[in-house]
Amino acid sequence: MRSTTNHAQRLITLWIAWLLAMLFHVDLGLMPLFHGQSPEISSQVPLEALPMLFGAMLGYFLVPLLAIILISYADSAIGPGIRWRPLRRLHFLSSLVYSITNILHLLSDILLPDARLDQIALMAVMALLGLLINIEGWHWWRQYH
Repeated sequence: MRSTTNHAQRLITLWIAWLLAMLFHVDLGLMPLFHGQSPEISSQVPLEALPMLFGAMLGYFLVPLLAIILISYADSAIGPGIRWRPLRRLHFLSSLVYSITNILHLLSDILLPDARLDQIALMAVMALLGLLINIEGWHWWRQYH
């Protein structure tokens, strides 16, 4: 039996909102450049590890894009939705990882002595969006159970 709630559409909307918040988070971090200040933060990452860090960040951005595309395909596929159940489970588990990393990032921003309030507020929004993604992802996964 199909639920009357379109969890896939909600997930797509939430992931797009999360991605926009993520881009705005990065944009806000670079804002000091436009006012003659340095956005540099002290880093303990060695220079030779930066390509791996940049690759990880690229992956962190690409996974939600892939999720949006796969959710859209799964939702518009003809036939029983049960075929997409492994994807739904993988999506839910991935969303949990994103929520954990968002919450850890929010906590690290709060504990930073010179943290900016705008960045903390935006990370709180991203953590909230992540929790909503978890809830909708759970419902979407369990829809055909």
